[in-house]
Amino acid sequence: MLAACVAACPTAVVSVGPAHAATVTVTVDGIEAVPSTLYVALCQGGLSEAECRIGQEAPVRGASERVVFADVEPGAYAVAAFQDQNGNRRLDRTGLGLPTEPYGFSGPSERTARPDFARAQVAVREPGLALRVRLTRALPRR
Repeated sequence: MLAACVAACPTAVVSVGPAHAATVTVTVDGIEAVPSTLYVALCQGGLSEAECRIGQEAPVRGASERVVFADVEPGAYAVAAFQDQNGNRRLDRTGLGLPTEPYGFSGPSERTARPDFARAQVAVREPGLALRVRLTRALPRR
């Protein structure tokens, strides 16, 4: 899902716009203690892979990781994150579409329905924004 957008962005800080834009700091909590990779993306207009074009990946080192996006154009964004536990660079799903790996979005942490951009969006303004995303599982670990 998000892996394609982050393949070209291996560093901890990614520059994605003009020098006078905002910095977005995302702290991801709820990371499971298994060797894996964390993918985090900024999405505009929706939560599909095509709309989550600004992204980063980082090896999991602890239960919480911080990712910094530099030079982000001000506007409405959502944050999407997942923990790739099998190394295939995508969020695995069941045949019904439920994620089988930990995932999370910005916005309210309680999820009673499929996430949508309107509930997950945050306003990014200069000089920046810091927010937290908690990973969760749709299904118990197999």
